[in-house]
Order: sequence, then structure tokens, then C-alpha cells
Amino acid sequence: MKFFLIINLFVVVIFISGCQTIKKKSDKIVEKENAKLSQYIGKTSGELQANLGKADEDFRNEKGNFVLIYKTKKYGIPCERKFEVDSKSIVIGFVSNGCF
Repeated sequence: MKFFLIINLFVVVIFISGCQTIKKKSDKIVEKENAKLSQYIGKTSGELQANLGKADEDFRNEKGNFVLIYKTKKYGIPCERKFEVDSKSIVIGFVSNGCF
């Protein structure tokens, strides 16, 4: 009985440490993505489009700002990057979903 308890405890420890490793890797990827997209904050929408190309979608949000949406897929997983552009055509924010 103690043998099975020790084995189960060992499996749980390995599982938890594996989850922490995955979380660290995903946090690092998100950090890298945010650093990459942060370079566009304060730049013009023209500079953004010169680097990323024409947006797949765009619309005016409830604040009256434009939102430019770029969609891609990597390994079959959809990635969506949204950039908010103010009335002076300056990028003021971004959101990234599913991108790595």
C-alpha cells in the first residue's frame, strides 16, 4: 500500500513540475509577442501597415478609433492581432490572441 502511495506521489510531483515548465515557456512566448507588438505603440498606422501589410479587417470602435485586425494561422491555430489607432492615425494599443 505504501508503495502505491509513493508511486502516486511521485507521478503528481512530475505532473506539477511539467505544468510549471509549460507555463514558463508560454509566459516567455507571450512576453516576446508583447515586446514585438509594443514597438508599434506611438507609431503611425502607415508605419504599422508598411511592416505588417494591409489589415484583414478594420472597423471604428465605440470610442471612434479605428481597429486594424491581422489574422494568421500557425500549425492550424488561428492568431489575431488587433491594433487600436486614434484620430491622429497613431497606434495607441494592441491585443494579441492565440499568437506564438
